[in-house]
Amino acid sequence: MEKDQAKVKSGNVVDFKVLKRLFQYAQPYIKQFYLLVFLTVFLAILTPIRPMIVQRAIDNYVPNGDYDGLVFMITILIGHLIVLAIVQYSHTYLSGWVGQVIIKDIRVKLYNHLIRLKLKFFDKTPIGRLVTRNVSDIETLSNVFSEGLAALIGDLLQLVFLIGFMFYLDWRLTLVSLSTLPLLIFSTYVFKEKIKVTFNEVRNAVSNLNSFVQEHVTGMNIVQIFNAEKREMDKFKTINAEHRKAHIRSVLYYSIYFPVAEIIQAIAIGMAVWYGARGILVNTSAGPGVIIAFIMYIQMFFRPIRMIADRFNTLQMGIVSSNRIFDLLDNNEHMTNEGAHAPREIRGEVSFRNVWFAYNDEDYVLKDISFEVKEGETVALVGATGAGKSSVINLLSRFYEINKGEIAIDGVNLEEYDLSALRSHIGVVQQDVFLFSDTIRQNITLGNPDISDAKIAEAADLVGVKKIIERLPGGYDYNVMERGSTLSVGQRQLISFVRAMVYDPKIIVLDEATSSVDTETEEMIQRAIEVLMKGRTAIVIAHRLSTIQGADKIIVLDKGEIKEIGKHQELLDKGGFYARLYNMQYKEVVTP
Repeated sequence: MEKDQAKVKSGNVVDFKVLKRLFQYAQPYIKQFYLLVFLTVFLAILTPIRPMIVQRAIDNYVPNGDYDGLVFMITILIGHLIVLAIVQYSHTYLSGWVGQVIIKDIRVKLYNHLIRLKLKFFDKTPIGRLVTRNVSDIETLSNVFSEGLAALIGDLLQLVFLIGFMFYLDWRLTLVSLSTLPLLIFSTYVFKEKIKVTFNEVRNAVSNLNSFVQEHVTGMNIVQIFNAEKREMDKFKTINAEHRKAHIRSVLYYSIYFPVAEIIQAIAIGMAVWYGARGILVNTSAGPGVIIAFIMYIQMFFRPIRMIADRFNTLQMGIVSSNRIFDLLDNNEHMTNEGAHAPREIRGEVSFRNVWFAYNDEDYVLKDISFEVKEGETVALVGATGAGKSSVINLLSRFYEINKGEIAIDGVNLEEYDLSALRSHIGVVQQDVFLFSDTIRQNITLGNPDISDAKIAEAADLVGVKKIIERLPGGYDYNVMERGSTLSVGQRQLISFVRAMVYDPKIIVLDEATSSVDTETEEMIQRAIEVLMKGRTAIVIAHRLSTIQGADKIIVLDKGEIKEIGKHQELLDKGGFYARLYNMQYKEVVTP
């Protein structure tokens, strides 16, 4: 789908709507941009002067043996070259600087947009593709400023001034010299069209590679567990081969085009020398200085013509990347609408009223869910896999939006809350704990400067993990590596409790996970859970029913519907869904 869209969009050489939007990001640097425009024009005027100086030196001073005049012209030429070098340096540096500061701003805006999207967007979008948008596509975009538009305008202006100088020297010789221009323009156009397609193929191949590598490196344990290395390697080779083929096709077109352009340039120089020498022999033309100047002008003229194809393709790929980036920035479908309600404290009363929710269209995973959680209550959600337990806790933090119904905290609809304020009052401890490749301290605070070391230590002590952390090399500065791979499952779980504790939320949402740890660690986690829930409203997904017997309320879910609500003993006495779940989990105890 994306590939097809890219091909369609790449049909336009220049999309002025995209360029106009792109240049809005140049507004904070408008002075530097205008200076860049000035340097571009100045460079285009300055460059064609050198052949004129050489022509005057040869025709006006060499035949007359005027040594002083020749030295004077050489001095002018050296001065011209120094000025030209300074202007070229300033132009190159400034164009690169403008490009980098603009893409820095766009990358920040894009990343800020990404982190505000709902999880539903990330469920449907490959992470590797988003990495491509935020890194590779934006890097391509920088070339629009540094190598694309500014350079293209400079080349076109230089061509105009070159033709003007050439006509000023000798219009007949100019027409002869440029007689091969239609052939060069035709070959340049063919090259531009061919290379445009291959560049687009390369961009898509890079996106596919990023998606594949990111996904499979993340899931490497699954690949190795199921002995699928060879099969996955074959898939990678196929994707990589497409990437290689696209690059080789672009190399092929370059290897054909540049020799052809050199031949056309050599023919133009040959014709200029032939016509100019013929004119000198019959005394109908200017001197040899004009011929030398024309040789220089032809080389100067053909260079930007050859480069224009590259400039157009750089600009074109920048337009394609811009379209992809702007499509992502314009994607407000998955944005969360925020309210203005931002209380400093909440009581922690939660209510679900006739809530319906579906991840995809109307394939509902929650159906008419209604329940109340009073301040300080502990409510447990139980049910078989796929019953909708995780969906309930995801909706509470507005990771997803409900289809119908209402969710409220302290009687206020979630949609009326400022999102940051809402989530600051809700602590979520997931079953699959995610730790970043950083220190334990950073994983606990997530870079929040308001959380002191004393508060971290206090929370770790309450959870019961302080001594474990202090025994690690470096203590709180110990790097847990990617996804906390250097820690055990239990240690990661306990650190996630500390992370929730230091933010001191009024509502705790806990996906209880003790099935993967040993008995001693399980006891530590249970004690940590008790500490974490004390004085707070708690919503717990229960995997082991023995851990929630003291809950104020147990909600039994089945296929997205509430089947039973009550306390542990009440539900057992009913002999319904909860009793069957309990007996299945402990049948070795209850079976005679």
